[in-house]
Amino acid sequence: MDGQDPSQDLWRVALDLNRAAAAVDPRAAGLPPLLFLTDPDRTPEPWRVAGRLPAGAAVIHRGFGRADGPRHALRLRDATAGRGVRLLIAGDPDLAAAVSADGVHLPERHLGLAPSLRAQRPGWLLTGAAHAPAPAMPVGLDAVLISPVFPHGGASPARPPLGLEGLLGMILSIGLPAYALGGVDARRGQGLADSGVCGIAAVEAIAAAYRD
Repeated sequence: MDGQDPSQDLWRVALDLNRAAAAVDPRAAGLPPLLFLTDPDRTPEPWRVAGRLPAGAAVIHRGFGRADGPRHALRLRDATAGRGVRLLIAGDPDLAAAVSADGVHLPERHLGLAPSLRAQRPGWLLTGAAHAPAPAMPVGLDAVLISPVFPHGGASPARPPLGLEGLLGMILSIGLPAYALGGVDARRGQGLADSGVCGIAAVEAIAAAYRD
């Protein structure tokens, strides 16, 4: 990292992680190296960040059931359309279809929807949340977001961080391409070089690097 351009540093680390993962598991090759997760409180205008993401990245819109969620989803679609940046909607397949999103992110409690969504929308990118080792993941998921890897300021800060050892254990148990989420920035991402993660998922680190 040269430290001069945080966005370039973060993207470079994410690309390196993705290439290393794809060399071992070809399923990782077509996945976005960088996932920007929105948060109504920490990223009140997420389209400003989304509009600066590089081609190949993706956005996961998390409306948390708020009334302005659909409006924000539309603004994110406008900011990403035609730029090679994919848009996923968290936990709401109907909204994803309504805004012509590229896929859905499923919370851990809704992972069982993956097989039916895959059958209905074979072209969608489907990701899911994972916070603990699972004996088997449902068919249909393309990747999982494992969290929290490091201490963070997200929606569930009381959940103990997994650390590198816990992350490695979950990757082995899940058997799918996996993203590291929770306190991951460019510096910590470099430390995950041999972990097998296929990219970086983040809220604040990406918002800080790509804010306008």
